[in-house]
Amino acid sequence: MRAAYASVTKPDDPLAALAVGDQPEPSPPEGWVTVEVRASSLNHHDLFSLRGVGLPADRLPMILGCDAAGIDPDGNEVVVYPVVPDPPDPRGFSLLSERHPGTLAERVAVPVENLLPKPAGLSFLDAACLPTAWLTAYHMLVTRGRVADAEAVLVQGAGGGVATAAVVLASALGKRVYATSRDAAKRERIAALGATAVEPGARLPERVGVVIESVGAPTFEHSLKCAEPQARIVVCGATGGHLATVDLRRVFAMRLEILGSTMGSRDELASLLDLVVQRNIRPVIDSTYGFSAVADAFAHLHSGDVFGKVAIDHLH
Repeated sequence: MRAAYASVTKPDDPLAALAVGDQPEPSPPEGWVTVEVRASSLNHHDLFSLRGVGLPADRLPMILGCDAAGIDPDGNEVVVYPVVPDPPDPRGFSLLSERHPGTLAERVAVPVENLLPKPAGLSFLDAACLPTAWLTAYHMLVTRGRVADAEAVLVQGAGGGVATAAVVLASALGKRVYATSRDAAKRERIAALGATAVEPGARLPERVGVVIESVGAPTFEHSLKCAEPQARIVVCGATGGHLATVDLRRVFAMRLEILGSTMGSRDELASLLDLVVQRNIRPVIDSTYGFSAVADAFAHLHSGDVFGKVAIDHLH
C-alpha cells in the first residue's frame, strides 16, 4: 500500500528523510482492526519524527501520521484516537507513528477501542484535523487549565494547529481571548476567529486566568506578566526555545500554576467531537493536499508559513 514514511532520520534536514512509496499492509494483532483512511492531517510531531526525535533507528522505516478519519471493517465512518498504551515508554503511552505505524497510508491498524463514531455533519477532512492538535488544545483549556473558572485566555503564538484551535475553542466556550503573533497578516486572521490579536509582548487590557503556551523562551516572561492571581499557564511545547527564564517571585507571589500538557483522553476526544457539532465549529484548515502531493504538504508545514492545519485527502 502507498504510505509516507521515515526511511532514515535527519536532524538538520527532515524533508530529506521523508519517503513516499509502498509499505507492508497492516497486520493487526488481537483486539486491533484495520481502518481505511479517507483523510489525515500533518502535525509538527511528524517533522520531529523525521528529525529522529522519539523515533530511534531500530524502528525505521516508520509510517508517519497521528491523525485520521476513515472507514472501519463494518463500514462505519470513524475518527481514530491516536494514543496507544505503551508501558515501556516513560509516559506510559505512545502515539501512532512512534512505535506502531501511523496514519499517512491507505490503511492503518489501531485498537478497536480507539475508534470513535464520526459525526454525520463532519467531513472526513475536518474530522482528521481533530485528534492531535485540537484534542491537545481542548485538554489544555478544559482539563489542565480549568477554563470554566476563567474569564479571559491568552494564546501565545497563534497560527499553528494547537494555537488556532485554542482560540476557536476558548471563544466558543464564551471566554475573552487574546492571541499573539509576530505576523500582521496572521493577527488579522486571528481576529476573524474571535480573538483580540496583539503583537508579542504587548500589554493586555486585563490579566487572564489561563495562558496557552507553546512557544517557550521568547514568550514565557510575557505569559507570567499577563497571568492573574492563581492563573494556570499550560505548556504543550517550546517551538521558540525550551530554556525559558522564570521569575519565581512572580510564581509564588501570584500563586501561579505552571502545568505541562500532552494530548488528551479518548473521552475528551468524544467530548470535543460533541462540542464541535453542538457549536457548529469547524477546524481551521490552512490547506488541503491530495495524498499524491503529500511531500509538498510536508514542505509547506516545514516552511512555517501555516495558519491552522495541513490536511491530506487520501482519495486524491
